[in-house]
Amino acid sequence: MTVRISPSILAADFANFESELQRIATADLIHVDVMDNHFVPNLTFGLPMVQRLQQVTPKPLDVHLMIDDPDRWAPGYAEAGAYSVTFHAEATADSVGLARRLREIGARAGLAIKPATKVTDYLEILNEFDQILVMTVEPGFGGQSFIESTMPKLAALREVVVANGLDVWLQVDGGIDERTIEIAAGAGADTFVAGSAVFGVESPGMAIATLREHAQNHSH
Repeated sequence: MTVRISPSILAADFANFESELQRIATADLIHVDVMDNHFVPNLTFGLPMVQRLQQVTPKPLDVHLMIDDPDRWAPGYAEAGAYSVTFHAEATADSVGLARRLREIGARAGLAIKPATKVTDYLEILNEFDQILVMTVEPGFGGQSFIESTMPKLAALREVVVANGLDVWLQVDGGIDERTIEIAAGAGADTFVAGSAVFGVESPGMAIATLREHAQNHSH
């Protein structure tokens, strides 16, 4: 199984984004957490910032919208050139309609689910998405502890993906480090968001390589 590492720039030095992006140039994707202070109690970046990052990023942008009313706002991020746009199941009025719109624009469409959200409602329509993001912490802040009770959701998703031969990436985000990436990979994840585990060390490149190795050794 292909393993992808997507470092979260939420843990980067905001004053030096361009050089910080270069420090993680060996990653597969670059994860951008967009928060609106409504859907989650935190405020980060918006569309102008993503448009600017798109101009200087060494790798495709993996945008995670933790915002209200993504039906209205998400297409703008696809239009800005984001490779992947993930919106929350809990915030959208029409997840399938929005996913189709994002794909029409040319982005991969991702659906994120909070730790308490059941995945069963989405197993029948997995083919409408390119990525499912199983949140392994409550969305809103970096540095939280990994919630292991979310793993059965990943296993259920992996089962459906394999049984139907779907090309759907299964992403995890929250509390990912060398230990928890093994647990998540074992449960069926193939795409891993890591913040402080990458940016909080001297060599982010080495951290990315180590995380990738740990995930590959435990993946399906």
